[in-house]
Amino acid sequence: MSLKIAGTVNDSIVDGPGFRFTVFVQGCPHRCKGCHNPQTHDFDGGRYIESEEIISKVKSNPLLDGVTFSGGEPFCQAEELSKLASEIKKLGMNIITYTGYDFEYLYENRSKNGFGKLLEVTDILIDGKFIEELKDWKIKFRGSSNQRCLDCKKSLDAGYAVEINL
Repeated sequence: MSLKIAGTVNDSIVDGPGFRFTVFVQGCPHRCKGCHNPQTHDFDGGRYIESEEIISKVKSNPLLDGVTFSGGEPFCQAEELSKLASEIKKLGMNIITYTGYDFEYLYENRSKNGFGKLLEVTDILIDGKFIEELKDWKIKFRGSSNQRCLDCKKSLDAGYAVEINL
């Protein structure tokens, strides 16, 4: 199975708690003003990578706490990422997924486009578009104050967004 990515980072400390392997997917419909990854917006950019190559890189780093899916928009490749996340979770790692969609939209549309499958394997969901006017350097793991850190399992069980502090 292959994914279209903009790139990866092996030892990120800014994409969630602990040491993380971050996958930046290619393609984003949101195109937020002031996005720190504008090179990931074009759906025709990036390159393809086999999920086995990502898993091999993750396995080769014993310091990792988990894997983060960022972008671009991960939910544009939800089906593929859900399969990759399932394999990563077998390694005892957690999954963080960033999205410009809000949880309510994804929950309402969970039966479409693999959204529900990616939500089910995501431990922490960081949702909401980046809003340049709400940019805040003081909040952890988010770019703007409207974005939320959610316990994805609790949110799915409750049927509404359950926020957590990281």
